[in-house]
Amino acid sequence: MKKTVATLRRQKEGGEKITMLTAYDYSTAKLMDEAGVDCLLVGDSLGMVMLGYEDTLSVTMEDMIHHTGAVRRGAAEALVVGDMPFMSYQTSVTDAVFNAGRLVKEGGAHAVKLEGGAVVTEQIRAITDASVPVFAHIGLTPQSINAFGGFTVRGKGLAAAKQLVDDARAVEQAGAVAVVLEAIPFQVAEIITRKLAIPTIGIGAGAGCDGQVLVYQDMLNMYGNIKPKFVKVFADVGAAMKDAFGAYIAETRAGSFPGEAHRFASGLDDAEVSELAGY
Repeated sequence: MKKTVATLRRQKEGGEKITMLTAYDYSTAKLMDEAGVDCLLVGDSLGMVMLGYEDTLSVTMEDMIHHTGAVRRGAAEALVVGDMPFMSYQTSVTDAVFNAGRLVKEGGAHAVKLEGGAVVTEQIRAITDASVPVFAHIGLTPQSINAFGGFTVRGKGLAAAKQLVDDARAVEQAGAVAVVLEAIPFQVAEIITRKLAIPTIGIGAGAGCDGQVLVYQDMLNMYGNIKPKFVKVFADVGAAMKDAFGAYIAETRAGSFPGEAHRFASGLDDAEVSELAGY
């Protein structure tokens, strides 16, 4: 049966960890779905890992709709969550509802994710009222990189930790169905997880969250520009890919590929081949 937001709630209540990975295309989403992942996040991280931008700020609604649609077509069971890109929801509540609707209607998302705590509760409430489930995102919020001055851990110190607790409570009260906790101290994440009825999904927030999410290029060592402390490389796919590309180049240049097993025969006899050659 297809995963839903109700599935995630039951997983939290039953103590079953939730798994989420980023996905940006059909074939990768299909593989992840077949592996049994609970949620696929079409993150605006695609700006960096797929489009080569320095950050996530240049990603557009059209980018998100395009990639969300591809992922949705590859996901038979997983819940697909589409990120709302920078300035698609901050400008007004009306814009937030309209753009969330586009991600669902045009991209096929089952839910949307937006960054921010108490400051975006009006948007969360309005989107939820429009029957679109919302994942909140607090802690390190990459769309605020310029305000933060870089990718820094959030919630250090008692005052900052209390602010995160307040933000988590606020987004839950506004109607969020889950909240991503990014780059915050593990003790703070554990406290937030205990205080909320909705699931928490951690990324750099320790094992005490209800679930985890990673950018798949990071966990497969395919994206080497930034290596966050919280990332574990589960397979060195990046090195394997480069080895395969190198072998293809070498064999093609040497003339050993394609071989007999990779070609098609015409069915012509020698005389017919000679006639064709002289035609």
